[in-house]
Amino acid sequence: MSLKQLIFPRSIAFVGGNECEIAIRRTMELGFAGKIHAIHPKREQLAGIATKRSVAEIGEPVDAAFVAVKREPTVEVVRELRDLGCGGAVIYAAGFAEAGDVALQNELIKAADGMRLMGPNCYGFVNVLANAALWPDEHGIKPVKKGVAIITQSGNIACNLTFTKRALPLAAVFTIGNQVDVDMAAMVAELADDERISAIGLHVEGLKDVAAFARACETARAAQKPVVVLKTGRSEQGAKVALSHTSSLAGADTLYDALFERLGVARMTSITAFVETLKFLHFGATGGGRLVSLSCSGGEAALAADLSVGRGVSFPPFDPVTKEKVSATLNEFVSIDNPLDYHTFIWNQEEKLTNTFTAVLSGGFDVGMLILDTPTQAHLNPAAWLKTARAFKVSALANNARAAVVATLPECLPLDLADDLVADGIAPMFGLDDALTAFEAAAKIGANWARTDKLPPVSSPKASVGEAKTLSEIEAKALLKSHGLSVPQGRECSIADAPGVAAEIGFPVTLKVSSAAIAHKTEAGGVKLNLTSKDEVAAAAHSMAHLSDKVLVERMVKGAVAELIIGVNRDPQFGLALVIGAGGVLTELLKDSSALLLPTSRAEIERAVKGLKVWTLIEGFRGKSGDREAVFRAIEAVAAFAAAAGPALDELDVNPLLVLPDGAVAVDALIRMRPIT
Repeated sequence: MSLKQLIFPRSIAFVGGNECEIAIRRTMELGFAGKIHAIHPKREQLAGIATKRSVAEIGEPVDAAFVAVKREPTVEVVRELRDLGCGGAVIYAAGFAEAGDVALQNELIKAADGMRLMGPNCYGFVNVLANAALWPDEHGIKPVKKGVAIITQSGNIACNLTFTKRALPLAAVFTIGNQVDVDMAAMVAELADDERISAIGLHVEGLKDVAAFARACETARAAQKPVVVLKTGRSEQGAKVALSHTSSLAGADTLYDALFERLGVARMTSITAFVETLKFLHFGATGGGRLVSLSCSGGEAALAADLSVGRGVSFPPFDPVTKEKVSATLNEFVSIDNPLDYHTFIWNQEEKLTNTFTAVLSGGFDVGMLILDTPTQAHLNPAAWLKTARAFKVSALANNARAAVVATLPECLPLDLADDLVADGIAPMFGLDDALTAFEAAAKIGANWARTDKLPPVSSPKASVGEAKTLSEIEAKALLKSHGLSVPQGRECSIADAPGVAAEIGFPVTLKVSSAAIAHKTEAGGVKLNLTSKDEVAAAAHSMAHLSDKVLVERMVKGAVAELIIGVNRDPQFGLALVIGAGGVLTELLKDSSALLLPTSRAEIERAVKGLKVWTLIEGFRGKSGDREAVFRAIEAVAAFAAAAGPALDELDVNPLLVLPDGAVAVDALIRMRPIT
C-alpha cells in the first residue's frame, strides 16, 4: 500500500487532546486546504475546529490521521480508523516494543490490518509540499517548492534540524519511531520518485531490513536522488543507546559502511556535516572533486589546502589558458595558484572582483568556492563583503558553474545573504571543514553513479541453526583449494612420520600442530618455520606432542612482499561479509582493512584492496611488487567458496595470504561450518 495518502494527505483526522490542538494549528499555519477532522470525547473544539466524539462520527474515509492518545486506547482507535478506510496513521504514544511491550505492539499491527502506520513512539512529520503538519510541536520549516527531505527515528533531532539557521532548503521532515510498519526503506522508496525532493537525509539508529533498504537506495540512485546518512551507533555506548531507544538492532558498524559504500550513500559523522552536505547536494550531486578556491588571504588559501589532505578532493593547478585569463585581471604581485589568494588589491571593487572570479570559474572545475567570512555584528558594516558575494554570484551564473560561498566560521555567514545565494542556485556553506566534507561526499556519489559494473543485490541473511564445527586446517585448505585458492604442498601425518614426510615434500618446510581445537597455533607453540633437515623436523614435532598426535607438514613459502588477511564473517543483519586487510601477526594492530557484503564483484574487490595501505607494497615499493592479479583471484576464490557454502558457513579466516612476485598462497586457514538443516 502506497504511502502517498499518509504523507501527502488531502484530509486529516486528529485524534486526541493538547498534542492534536498544536498539530492542527501547525497544519493550518501552512495553509492546508483539505478537510480537518478533530476527535475528542469531551472537548468541544480543538484549535477552533468543532470536535466529533469518535472516529466513527467522521463518516467518510480520510487520507491520514494523527493519533495522540494513551498507548492502550491507541489500538482501538487504529482499528476504527482502518474500518473507516483511513490511508495511514501517525502513532504518537510510546510504551510499545521500545519499552519491552512487544505484545501491545503486535496488537497494534493486527488492528491496522494493512493500514500504514508511522511509529509508534513517533513525533509525526511536517511536509510543506503537502502543507501538512501532523506534528505536536514547534518547527522552523519555511515553504519551499523544492527541497531536501529528512527521515529520522528521533523526534528531538527532527525538531533541532528544523530550527537551524543555515539556509537549508528543507521540504519535509519525517520521524518514524519504532518503524513497526513505515521504515527507512519505505520512506526512501516513496520519496525517490518525487521531483520536488532534491536529496534525502537519513538519521539511522538501526535498519529493520537491510535488503529492503538496499532496494530503496537503488531506486533513489536510479532516480539520481542523492542519499546522505547520519548513522549513530559507531561507538559501543552509542550502539547500546540506539538499541534501547528504538528497539532496533544497531548491527556491525563496519558493515553499515560497506553497505553505504556499495549503494553510493554518503555517510556523515557529525550533524553539522549532515546538514551542510544535504544543502550542497540540493544543488546537484554529480561531478568530481576538482575544486578551485578563491580568497583574499594566503592564510585562508593554506587552510583550505591543508583541510583537503586525506579527502577525496583536490585543488589542481590552472590550465595555461585559464591561468593567463586570471593573470590578466590581477597585478604582477599575485601568484596564480590554486587555491588562489587574489590579495586585497581589488577588494571593494566589484567590477574587478567580477572579472577575476569570472576568469577563475571559466576553468571547468567541479566546484568553485569563495571563502568569505562576513561581519554579522550589528555595529559593523558588511558592504564590502556583500560586494564580493555579488561579484562571485554574477561570475558563477555567467559560467554556469557549480559554486559555493564558504565561511570558515559558521557564524560569519549572514542568513539574509545565505538565503539570497540559495535563491540564485549557489550553496552557502557554514564552516570550511564541513564544506569540504560536503564536496567530497558529492564527488563520491558522482563516482558511484558513474560506475558501470553491476553488483549483486543485497540479500536477506540466512543461516543454519546447528552448532558450528571448526574444521582442521588441512580440511579447510582442501575446500578452499577446490574453489581456486592456492595453498602450499602439504600432508597431515603422525609425529613419528613427520621427518620422512618433510623429506618427500622437500626442504625447507613449515610444521604445524594439526588440531581443530587450537585456533591460534603460533601462540600455543604449535608452529615452526623454515625447518631445513629431518632432525630439525623431528625435534619440532616432538615439541608439539603435548598438543596433538598429528602435525601438518608443508613446503615453506618464501619471498612474500606483503601479507593479507581474507575473512568471512556472518552478521545477523547483513549475512555473510568479506573482510580484506593487512595480514599476519600484526592484523589487529594495523587495523588496515575493508569490508564487503557478499555476494560481491571483481570490480568491488579491486576497489576495496586498492584502498588499503598495504596495497602500496603489492603495487610496488623499493623495487619489489606483488602479483596483483593473483591477489584478486585469491579473494574471488574465497568469495566463491562462501557463496557455495551459503547458510552453512559460520566463519572463515585466511591469515596470512602471502603475496609473492608471481602468485599468492594461503599458508593458514580456519573454517567453521554449521550442518545444513
